[in-house]
Amino acid sequence: MTSDDPSAGIFHRPYLLATVGSCALVFLAAFESMAVTTIMPLVSRELNGAGLYALAFAGPLATGVIGMVGAGNWADRRGPSAPLYASVALFAAGLIIAGTAVSMPVLVSGRLVQGLGGGAMTVALYVVIARVYPGRLHAQVFAAFSAAWVVPSMIGPFAAGVVAQVLSWHWVFLGVVGLVIPALAMILPAMRSLPATASDADVPWAFGRLAWAALAAFAVLGLNLSGQVPGVGWATAAVALVLALVAVRPLVPRGTLRARRGLPSVILMRGFASASFFGAEVYVPYLLTDHYAFTPAFAGLALTGSALAWAGASAVQGRLGSRLGHAGAVRIGALSVLGAIALVLVTTVFSWPVGVAILGWLFAGAGMGVMYPRLSVMTLALSGPEDQGFNSSAMSITDSLGGALSLALTGLVFSALTTAGASFAGVFALTAGIAVVGLLVAPRVAGRKRTEVVRIAGARPADEADDVRA
Repeated sequence: MTSDDPSAGIFHRPYLLATVGSCALVFLAAFESMAVTTIMPLVSRELNGAGLYALAFAGPLATGVIGMVGAGNWADRRGPSAPLYASVALFAAGLIIAGTAVSMPVLVSGRLVQGLGGGAMTVALYVVIARVYPGRLHAQVFAAFSAAWVVPSMIGPFAAGVVAQVLSWHWVFLGVVGLVIPALAMILPAMRSLPATASDADVPWAFGRLAWAALAAFAVLGLNLSGQVPGVGWATAAVALVLALVAVRPLVPRGTLRARRGLPSVILMRGFASASFFGAEVYVPYLLTDHYAFTPAFAGLALTGSALAWAGASAVQGRLGSRLGHAGAVRIGALSVLGAIALVLVTTVFSWPVGVAILGWLFAGAGMGVMYPRLSVMTLALSGPEDQGFNSSAMSITDSLGGALSLALTGLVFSALTTAGASFAGVFALTAGIAVVGLLVAPRVAGRKRTEVVRIAGARPADEADDVRA
């Protein structure tokens, strides 16, 4: 599905319905993620499920990794249509199970199914973009996806609270189901017009990769729960970290963990960006309420400002297009995130005015808005039709694992330090260190003239690797 009109944008024919439908699915997934954070204390209290509270958040993240790998492999074999339909069905089924739950174990089960579908849906949509839109529009589509994530961060928590108060928390889950189907329906015409690529039938089922994904999921789950194990939290975290690194190696392009130039560093950079930004962000409102006596509503405004900066910067980089090089955009984004975390850190240590931290976090959002879409664009540009699904799933996996690893480690640091000031400083120092490593990796996203794109260790000889389009 391509247009002969080179001036046609993502909101013009023939892309309009596919754009609106795809953005709607991203919006609904993001809204659900934000909304659940608001209502889960109420759900836990009503269902007497305090013991499973953490699992309700960690579980979907873990099963999402499996969904990403499965959908990527399926899309490489048969195209994105079937995995997209299946992922939306799983996502909706999880919402229905959670929304009708009368016990916490049932609700967690629904969240696990929801996470499996959500992870698969992300990868399937990436492959849809690669095959529906021409390369010149990819930056615009990913900028629209970023905006679709930003809006729920502003309205999701408040809207979920109103729905839970006026109706019931059940409708926070069930209400989304009715919107998922129309969103998918808008993408169907684009799906029907997609031709099969010659390589689709040649890609084997990667059952071994699914097994590694399951191990990575359990490792992620262990990392998120390690802080709840008295006395051996750090040991548990160390074992889970090693397992996660071992399991992720076959799930990403060869050389990713060594930051090899080109696609491997693009995939790795996505993980460092997620780890540094999200590892710090969850503690920003906590800092404002604990140290500066902000109400939760006003503390949330710091995140709202960051979300707006993310959306604005994402739109700007999309309009700049090739005038801003991909590698330059990644370096600018990485430096902005590091600078923002450093400002929050020194504000915490030296008790600077709170406005410094809030202003700094605007730069963090802007940095992510510049960097995130370009990493997505580079991943597709460095992929052939036969491995678009694999590489898209690899990017999503490092994104999830990066955030999960960082949050687990920051949680351990926060609990280990004895005073509130030291705890916050330790968290921001750790995430600043992660951001420094990301800044060092950033220049390596620019590959050489010929860059090897190898799907998994041992999958293809190096001399048969694709000649990548930079």
